[in-house]
Parts: sequence; C-alpha cells; structure tokens
Amino acid sequence: MKHHRTGAAVIAAVTTLALAACGGGGGQNSSSGGGGFTAEPAEGGTVQVLQNADFSYLDPARGWDGGVNNFYRLVYRQLTTSAPGSAEDPNEIVPDLAESLGEVSEDGLTWTYRLKDGLKFAGGDPITSAEVKFGISRAWDPEIGIGSPYLKQVIDAPEGYEGPYKTGDLPTIETPDDKTIVFHLIKPFPEFDAVLAQVNATPFPEGSGAGDEFIHEIIASGPYKLAEYVPGSTIKLERNESWDPETDEVRAAKPDGWEFTIGLDPATIDERLIAGQGADVNAIAGNIQPATLPRLQTPQLQDRVLEFPGICTTYMGLNTTKKHLDDVRVRQAISYAIDRTTIVNASGGTQLGDPATTILPPTVAGHKDFDLYPSQDGTGDVEAAQKLLDEAGLSDGFTMTLDIRSQESMQAQAEAVQQALERVGITVELNLIDTSTYYETIGTPSQQNDAAITGWCPDWASSAATFIPPLFDGRNIYEKGNGNLAQINDPEINSRIDEIKAMTDIDAANEQWGELDEQILELAPVVPLMVAKGVMLPGENVTGLFSSANAATGGIDYVAVGLKDPEKG
Repeated sequence: MKHHRTGAAVIAAVTTLALAACGGGGGQNSSSGGGGFTAEPAEGGTVQVLQNADFSYLDPARGWDGGVNNFYRLVYRQLTTSAPGSAEDPNEIVPDLAESLGEVSEDGLTWTYRLKDGLKFAGGDPITSAEVKFGISRAWDPEIGIGSPYLKQVIDAPEGYEGPYKTGDLPTIETPDDKTIVFHLIKPFPEFDAVLAQVNATPFPEGSGAGDEFIHEIIASGPYKLAEYVPGSTIKLERNESWDPETDEVRAAKPDGWEFTIGLDPATIDERLIAGQGADVNAIAGNIQPATLPRLQTPQLQDRVLEFPGICTTYMGLNTTKKHLDDVRVRQAISYAIDRTTIVNASGGTQLGDPATTILPPTVAGHKDFDLYPSQDGTGDVEAAQKLLDEAGLSDGFTMTLDIRSQESMQAQAEAVQQALERVGITVELNLIDTSTYYETIGTPSQQNDAAITGWCPDWASSAATFIPPLFDGRNIYEKGNGNLAQINDPEINSRIDEIKAMTDIDAANEQWGELDEQILELAPVVPLMVAKGVMLPGENVTGLFSSANAATGGIDYVAVGLKDPEKG
C-alpha cells in the first residue's frame, strides 16, 4: 500500500495502479456494460502494461509497494502467498512453495513448513530450504533490506544481526533437511503465514544478490523470467521453462510473455487505451485520469470500463514534532477545517473516491465507522476549527508547508487543502517533490516538512494489523523508510498495539484495532481524506481481470490475466 502499496518503504512511485483501489471477493469487478473481464484466457500471446513511472526495485528485499508487488507475483514465489484475485476469497493466504500453511507450536513461537517437490529457479537449480532461509535473511541487511518490515519485527534474530552478507548464518531459522524450514519468533504472531507471503520472503541461491546485483537482474522462481530491462523504458518477461505449473495453484500464467512500457505520460496512456489500436488491444494500465472520465460514457467505450471499490486510505500526515503541530488542539482544528467533499471532487469525483473519516477503510477487517470531526456535507466545520485555534493562541493562524507529489491530481488535492485551511487563517505552502523520489523523501524524517499527503493500503486485508502499527507505533520511527509520518510516539498507543498484537483471536483483535483507530484519531496525528477507487479501461482483448487487495493494492491481480485471442494485436 502495501505498501501497499503507497506505504512506508516505497522508494519510487510506480504506475497509477498505486492509486487504483479495490476490495471484495473473487470476481469483484464491475463494468458499465459487462465486457467479459472474467473469461478464462487462452494460452499464448503477450500482455502489454502501460506505465507512467518505473518500478521501485526488481529486488523484493528493497521494493514494497502496490505496483511492484504485483509484478513480483509473475517472477517470484514465497512459502505462502495471497490467493489469486479469482479465488472465492482473494484475501486468503494460501500455500505457495510450501505444501501447506505453517504448523505452529503450542506456545506460538515455532512455525514449521515443508517444501513441495519439483521446485526450481530459472536455469534449473533446485529450491531447497537453504535457499528459502538465505532469501529471507536478506531482509536484515541494513542497505538491501529496506522493504517490508514484518520479517524483522516477528522472526527472532540475534542482537546486531545484519543479514547473510555482513553477519552470516541466521540461527533462529533452522533447515534440518532440504525440504523443512523452522522459524523461531520473538513473540507469538498468529498471522505469521501472512508475514511469509510478503515479497521479501523470496528464496534466492545462497551467496547471490549482494550489493547492487539485483538492481537490474533477477533470479526467477515464478512462471516468468526477465528477458530485457531498460530502466525507465521497458521490461520484457518470457516464460521460465523451469517453473512447474503442477507446483503452483496460484498463477495461471496463460500468456507467453509480458511487456511493460514505462515513462508514458498519464494522458498519453489514456489516449492509447481509448484508441485501442495495434498491440494496445492487449494492454492494461492503472487508473484513468480524472479529465478522461467523461469520455468513457461513449457507447463504444462503456463495455470496457472496469471499476473496483477502494481499499486504500489517502490521508494527510501531520508532523507532530513541528511547531504548532505539536499541539493536539491545532491538529484537531485542521481535522475540523478540512473539506473532504472538495478533495474528492479535486481527485475526479465520487467515481474515483469516497470521503474518509477513519484510518481503516471499510474493506479492511476491523473497520469501525465513526467521524470525530463531523461537518455538514463533509465541507468542514470552520467554527469548531477556529475555536480550537483560539484556545491554542493561534487566532490569526500560522504558516505550514505541505509536501506533495508533482502530479496534477495530487496537486489538486493539495490545493483543496490550501483553500480549506485558508478559511481559518492557516497558510499552506506547497513543496512539490518529484514522483520518483516522493516516498523516499517523506519517509526520511530529517527531510519531512509539516505535513504530507500520501496513502496506505493493507499488506493483508484480513487484518488491520498492517494499518495501525506501521503508521502509529512510536518505536518504529526509522531514519529511512519511515511510515509513521506523524512521528507520534504515544505510550498509550504503543501499549495498546502490544496488547492487540498479543491476542490470538484474530477477529477479536480486529475489533480492537477499530477501537484503537478511533482512540488515535482523537489525537489527530493524521487527517483521513478519501478512499480511492479504481476506474480502468483495459484493452478489448484482455481478460482474467480480478482485483486483489493483498497483491495489487486493489488493482488488477496479474496472475490470472491473459488474452482472449493470442493472435490478435
């Protein structure tokens, strides 16, 4: 979101899929005219993907965001993974390289997995427990392991351990034989199967991937391998002949290949999809731009409009270490003054988003519906905001700096915030940051300004545990890859996080995450703005289009995608 995703350790913005959002069960997609999105693809052909920006990293220990996580599904495998978007429950975690989900000890501290037979890397080398252990231990490397944080937070490790290249063996992961792997945890974590579905749990041959080796190269374990990579321009995938479909119940892998065209202007992507000429009949992309939406009402396009409901929360983080924003009354005043209706309209209207008053979106387990800062029609309560500013001694307002991506739709959101806060005397100056470095910048506390607009998506949608702790646990404020943009470090919040994490009943824990959501927003460290929705225009020859909350931050899950006619285009 996920970082998902638009999440903590995102190093570069990816496709507009980072803004497309969805949720729900298999086949949870809709169209204006029912364009046959879910038909089973034929064998063969090449799927085209049109993108604005490059992927963050090919190395899954480094990358951790919605667009690239989805790409990883094509080339990498883990012990467990998210069910395909076409599954009855696409939010379910299922076995992948492992024969089954983990066997857990009575004390919850030891998890055991056994590998399937016939697993190989591209090139034919076998995947054994040693390669699984090696790949996972890369997450502890301080320079390489900047992606998903869950492995390091949950698996026990010696103090000062820095991965296989610097420290060597990780004794808390045991490999008694080639097919068995045993994990020892710091504390019981009943959702450990989901932790091992994170992309940085990918196996690699022992000794590989040091330094920058995987910046432009990969060692595939999935159905496709890298045929060509021109950074900022093209990625081509071809079949991995060492992949055995008998071992893989998740990836249909019907196309012969995939071609990603990178660096396209979003408006150009829209024009190509609308025209649908040549190979673009086989193309998919992220969200249609707001300015293009009215054109989709034409009869010849309506049958191709694909809509997904939202799973990702767009919010404004308020840096609680900054002057004025360290006063809860000021943060609450900002929460009252925000005009969510205008923000939604600036983002393309209700077709592309719904106003949000909670951190947890409705599609994530544990969501509790509440609004601590209500206003008529969601336009903001200026009177309530001004009263709080008066109490804080800021009747004349103040000036703050808002970090924002240098994209038209993002700037429109920021300008809506400007206009709303100007009504209570708060002057908002915009600091435009290039999309490719935006998340790296706002995720570095030393470079943060007063506030930033970003988003968060679930790493696994069956639990709110991937929303609240990364954003609000004060003990996880990192020098780089920081998700706690508010830099809030509240003992009561930290304590509640620990208590809920220790609960073995996941349903009961999710209910408590919803309660904690409300408790946190009483302190107003962030301002929820909207839940983004997806509106896409796939090529007329593309099918197998299903959403995935876990794997694709609500966008199209690549694992079922293919072509109706492989000879077309």
